[in-house]
Amino acid sequence: MGNWEGLNEFVAVAETGSFTDAARKLGISTAQVSRQVKALESRLSTRLFYRTTRRVSLTEVGQVYYQHCRQLLEGLADAERAVTDLQQAPRGRLRLTAPVTYGETTLAPLVHDFALRYPELQVEMALTNQKLDLVAEGFDLAVRLGKLDDSSMMARRLASRTLYVCASPDYLSTYGEPRSLAELARHNCLLGTLDYWRFREQGRAKNIRISGSIRCNSGRALVDAALKGMGIVQLPDYYVDEALQSGRLVSLLEPYREQDDGIWGIYPHNRHLSPKVRMLLDYLGTHLGK
Repeated sequence: MGNWEGLNEFVAVAETGSFTDAARKLGISTAQVSRQVKALESRLSTRLFYRTTRRVSLTEVGQVYYQHCRQLLEGLADAERAVTDLQQAPRGRLRLTAPVTYGETTLAPLVHDFALRYPELQVEMALTNQKLDLVAEGFDLAVRLGKLDDSSMMARRLASRTLYVCASPDYLSTYGEPRSLAELARHNCLLGTLDYWRFREQGRAKNIRISGSIRCNSGRALVDAALKGMGIVQLPDYYVDEALQSGRLVSLLEPYREQDDGIWGIYPHNRHLSPKVRMLLDYLGTHLGK
């Protein structure tokens, strides 16, 4: 054990205030505890405890040494738990929440594949566009899109998403293609929940206020309107990728495209992440990043 020898005994005496109680806590003899502490003091060339017939208390040096030893032993315990967790299969209930469309089209299939690997795992998914309170409502994990605003949670970036501005070839043949942000003012822009679209101009983020004849809080509905030539739309990649690849939609204003957003795994601030959550995050990070 080298320099680790005697640390458990020293910490036990410091915390119980008794060699006898420390021995009972460690399941060894009082003589062994005393011997190890004396050897430690000899190695350090200092006294760690004041000893009387009634009580044992830390010296000033002993108090400083105890604080460091406590952290070392806690770190060792964390390391041992991490190794043990790596050998454990996920089991029990795992509750997660995610936005509706992204959850339906992208996340749920991956979570189902993960659950098939571990039959002892019971998964509960709540797909909602509301930001639920993970702690109050008992969720292990949330998948969130875009910029984060909750600093009380731990966050892990799983992937990125790209915002596209696009329109159908029919719309562009009738109304022309906008070449600058200013030209959006003369186009019919299909609105979601916001009155502006996000861009980047000369290295800076820029929001452009837009207007149009259609407003809807469903990305799928806005895609349908865009495919029918009703206007221009700005939506994340998972709504429009297929239509862009098939040519049914055309990407516009690419020099002004906003930087990619994050796709995040959010979980309560725990010192030690459970194996089921950690392994699902690893799985999602691997597959969403492809």
